[in-house]
Amino acid sequence: MTDPIYQTDALIAEDIEAYLEQHQNKSMLRFITCGSVDDGKSTLIGRLLYDSKMIFEDQLAALENDSRRVGTQGQDIDFALLVDGLAAEREQGITIDVAYRFFATEKRKFIVADCPGHEQYTRNMVTGASTADCAVILIDARKGVLVQTRRHSFLCQQLGIRNLVLAVNKMDLIDYDETKFNAIVSDYAKFAESIGIESFNAVPISGLAGDNITSRSDNTDWYGGPVLIDLLETMQISNTASQKKPFRMPIQWVNRPNLDFRGFSGLIASGTVKPGDELRSLPSGKTSTVKSVVTMDGELNEAVAGQSITITLEEEIDCSRGDVLATADDPPEVADQFESTIVWMDDEPLVVGRGYWLKLGTQMVSVTIAEPKYEIDVNTMEHLASQTLNLNQIGVCEITTDRRIVFDPYTENRALGGFILIDKITNHTVGAGMLHFSLRRSQNVHWQPTDITRDHHAFMKNQTPRVLWFTGLSGSGKSTIANEVEKKLALMNRHTFLLDGDNVRHGLNKDLGFTESDRIENIRRIGEVAKLMTDAGLIVLTAFISPFRADRQLVRDMIDGGEFIEIHVDTPLEIAEARDVKGLYKKAREGKLKNFTGIDSPYEPPESPEIRVNTVEMTPEEAADHIIAKILPLK
Repeated sequence: MTDPIYQTDALIAEDIEAYLEQHQNKSMLRFITCGSVDDGKSTLIGRLLYDSKMIFEDQLAALENDSRRVGTQGQDIDFALLVDGLAAEREQGITIDVAYRFFATEKRKFIVADCPGHEQYTRNMVTGASTADCAVILIDARKGVLVQTRRHSFLCQQLGIRNLVLAVNKMDLIDYDETKFNAIVSDYAKFAESIGIESFNAVPISGLAGDNITSRSDNTDWYGGPVLIDLLETMQISNTASQKKPFRMPIQWVNRPNLDFRGFSGLIASGTVKPGDELRSLPSGKTSTVKSVVTMDGELNEAVAGQSITITLEEEIDCSRGDVLATADDPPEVADQFESTIVWMDDEPLVVGRGYWLKLGTQMVSVTIAEPKYEIDVNTMEHLASQTLNLNQIGVCEITTDRRIVFDPYTENRALGGFILIDKITNHTVGAGMLHFSLRRSQNVHWQPTDITRDHHAFMKNQTPRVLWFTGLSGSGKSTIANEVEKKLALMNRHTFLLDGDNVRHGLNKDLGFTESDRIENIRRIGEVAKLMTDAGLIVLTAFISPFRADRQLVRDMIDGGEFIEIHVDTPLEIAEARDVKGLYKKAREGKLKNFTGIDSPYEPPESPEIRVNTVEMTPEEAADHIIAKILPLK
């Protein structure tokens, strides 16, 4: 006879297995709660967690203790404490960071992001909204539609969230007044229409009392619509909609475990794929037929959006990380110039013309951003003139990548239309953006191949091209040392050209001043000229202050690997100022010369240059000999 204890354990194991299987097959909805400060977002999520029985007994006990400590307005439990996890949040009674929580009902699983309401944390809200299928916009029934209500609604619309629920919260504090509820919904509807929101569902709720959240409330017998959880359980999720779109899969890596297997792995962004489908690899444009669709669990007859798979092809074509496999007869676009909306997320403002990293799907390219066409005032929807973007500002800008990338407009495909911007020096994420369309000029300009290659040019000159980039303060001796180096190279029968900062400003860059943006453009143009000269096989010497690391990095990224040599002419400011050959420091000290490097404009010295010369310890000729010795051999 079997021991009853073991029988009980077996039954429990069966129940757990059945429970896990039941939840494994449920669909997953990601949604955010957003709105103004103290609209009750955290309380609402806490209520959802509590009502869906997603709180353990020890958590509930701790929650009750915390609720008694902070006070709960006559209630036993402060549901907001379930979500406000940071100490600073609990102390201030606000949400600062995005808090993610999981819960499930009988019909669906959910991941909810509680987004902060303060304007200063708008960037955190964008982070939470970027992967959401739905947004629950909360409004305090006592206050109506506020500035942050408009801001967050606009951001949700820009980020492509089409499922919106207007949750008019704290109805208990206005005695469940139907007239006030209808007035708020009408006011919001006018605003929503003005920014392109086509539809939304409005629900009168009380997060604290639980009205119309998981069950219908007797306090709002005048309301005939669904309760909040019913709306969340039945709305369409992005994967379902994405399956109906053309197939897109950014390649994450080439899967080559052995010589007999070569596949392309990635997460399907949209559409479906099965053996026999014809795919196109972009940006190359080459086509092939799907041989098999492979996962860890074996081969599939079909895979859909949201699945991670490996695709093998009948005809071998060259693909690598960053490429995109797509439906052959309906591929995405390829371009290098775009119009985009950018949400700036860094304390330091956008620097127009500076190089940033742009990450879109699995593609990583260098990008420069033009002066914004306009900034969007999210409170009034006005288009304002702007020269840059500051923290939390939103602007429409033209951007240019250093090579063509594969994309879809963001409104059609978030995975291939949404990007982040990364500072090249700090590696901080500084912005997020949405691509609208490619600029026509990017499609009309094509690279014309030539028969005489850059390798042939270098072979004819019997040398390897180089860019010797001299950087340092004004008066450090850059031009003098660069001139000495060029003379020595000429005696060695090397083909060179010297680009000097002052000389270039007499012609090519005579239209540029000395503001930060003009300095960036000055260096960008010089970088392009230096690149063309290396294509001609020349050894290029440049003598420019080039004060910003990011701009020197921009030029380094333009030049073929190993050909860019940064030379820091390291001279202390007091020594350079004492020389003051051109009298520029004196004018800068007197206020007659603005934006002068070292005085009222910063100089960022190289952190790890290929060559460093100290002009206090070396004569120009000794410095030139040191540099020549470092760059040999030249072939």
